[in-house]
Amino acid sequence: MRASTVFLLALGLVAISFSAMFIAWSTAPAGVIGMYRLWMAAALLLPAVWRERPQVQSLRRMSGWLAASGVLLGLHFLFWIESLKLTSVASSLIILALEPVFVWIGERLWRRSPAAWVDLASMAVAIAGAALAAAASAGLSRTGALGDLMSLLGTLAVSGYVLVGARARAEVPAWTYNACVFVVGGAVLAAANGCLGAPFWGYSARNWLLFLALAVVSTILGHGIFNALLHRVPPTAIAMTVVGEPVVGSLLATVLLHQPITPLEAVGGAVCLTGVGAYLWRSARQGEDETDPPR
Repeated sequence: MRASTVFLLALGLVAISFSAMFIAWSTAPAGVIGMYRLWMAAALLLPAVWRERPQVQSLRRMSGWLAASGVLLGLHFLFWIESLKLTSVASSLIILALEPVFVWIGERLWRRSPAAWVDLASMAVAIAGAALAAAASAGLSRTGALGDLMSLLGTLAVSGYVLVGARARAEVPAWTYNACVFVVGGAVLAAANGCLGAPFWGYSARNWLLFLALAVVSTILGHGIFNALLHRVPPTAIAMTVVGEPVVGSLLATVLLHQPITPLEAVGGAVCLTGVGAYLWRSARQGEDETDPPR
């Protein structure tokens, strides 16, 4: 892997890790933060969507998949952003690291394919570590336990978003797909805000800058880099990079938010990342073996 590719992967990791910081600094409700993050990102993607316009003949055929993907993305942001208001950044991000686990389980159920015992063992280790880290914040307060539950629901939603989105991405260009699901996800959050009575306006300039930072840094720059690198590195390498978000995010929270990592969170996080890392490493090795020429 080239040094420039490694640098871009590291840059993307830091960009998405700042997401939790921007959310913690904002005083707006969770649904409002997610809504403007997605709608601003979609607006910024319009030039790229315009360049892809000759390739969107299948957009109508995939409209159902795009709508489902957008709904799941909106639910992910609603639950996960709310979790950051209730529990520690470290605990919320560690639970979010279970995304590859739930995606793997979903693929097994969807395709009804057998599971290797090594994969099952890795997933069990990851879940045990996340539960241990969640227990640390749950024991501190009721809001911590609720925040961990919100993070878990958000992780389940984003896992479904990945599974459903893979079907749509088979026929819809990358930037067009992102813009469509961002618009739908933002609409879901707008409906939630209306039901919860969250105001759409009246936020400080600081909050609007944080909405924009989430759209540009964490959404377009962070996830955009990973999307752009998919033609140069295998998807597993991207997944292994994203698993580092709890580590980087927790360190940023310690420095910028003065949220210390408790010993139980540290142990649970290490166990969780070990399980997820073991599974992704094995998947990468499997991919290499499948692409080796026959001898």
